[in-house]
Amino acid sequence: MAKSVKKIIPNVLVALMCLLYLFPIYLILTNSFKSRAEMYKNMVALPGKFSFKYYSSAIGKMNFATSLFNSVVITIVSITIIVVLSAMTAWMFVRSANKLSIALFSILVATMLIPFQTIMMPLMQEMNKIGKVTGLPMTDSIGGLIFMYIGFGAGMGVFLYHGFISSIPVSLEEAAIIDGCSVWTLFWKIVFPILKPTTMTLIILDVIWIWNDYLLPSLTLKSTANRTIPISTAKFFGQYTISWNEAMAALVITIIPVAIFYLAAQKYIVKGVAAGAVKG
Repeated sequence: MAKSVKKIIPNVLVALMCLLYLFPIYLILTNSFKSRAEMYKNMVALPGKFSFKYYSSAIGKMNFATSLFNSVVITIVSITIIVVLSAMTAWMFVRSANKLSIALFSILVATMLIPFQTIMMPLMQEMNKIGKVTGLPMTDSIGGLIFMYIGFGAGMGVFLYHGFISSIPVSLEEAAIIDGCSVWTLFWKIVFPILKPTTMTLIILDVIWIWNDYLLPSLTLKSTANRTIPISTAKFFGQYTISWNEAMAALVITIIPVAIFYLAAQKYIVKGVAAGAVKG
């Protein structure tokens, strides 16, 4: 009997922790169907009537189609470039292994330790200067935001790939070169496919980061046509009034795409992190 109790107690505690963790999601989901009066009456109770009118209202107010398109373009382009450049950079760092490579790798890893809040104002000043010198729109443009995401994502990408590539035998690459592979073919046909677990981990982490990011787009994007979904969602939180039911509906809409992606790719997270960061 005592052994059974000892087995049950941990399971009960885990279940309670899961319920506690999921409770905010429950509140967001249930209150997205309620009127303001019903929500203020009892936030925890289920809605008396499930109505999607607040979802349609939220979609209209946040200009959902444009915001979704901007978020998708920014996320896909940023992550594609981060993955390609980080993998190539990490491979060269590992295989060259000279003092310059070690120093550059250390600098990239060190950038992960710098809080964004400490550099956000100097960053905006520098982006404005670059825009004036080059004539390129570095602020209030999707291209400028993608450029900044690539810079901020490079450190973690190189770090993850560096650890995994260190575990790949050099003899495998030497055999490919002997068989006539060029450096380009060696990387894309031999090395990069082996990096799939780390690539999937990096993609998942960056999708969650870029898709949900509010601070950097709020500093960079000013025009309505360039707004991402998090920026559009903030429209419901006014200075004096907050449309809570529409805000909850907007948050649910925002969460759905990244939740679907995460559920489809979650099996790669533990595998990729263990194979990349730990082995390094």
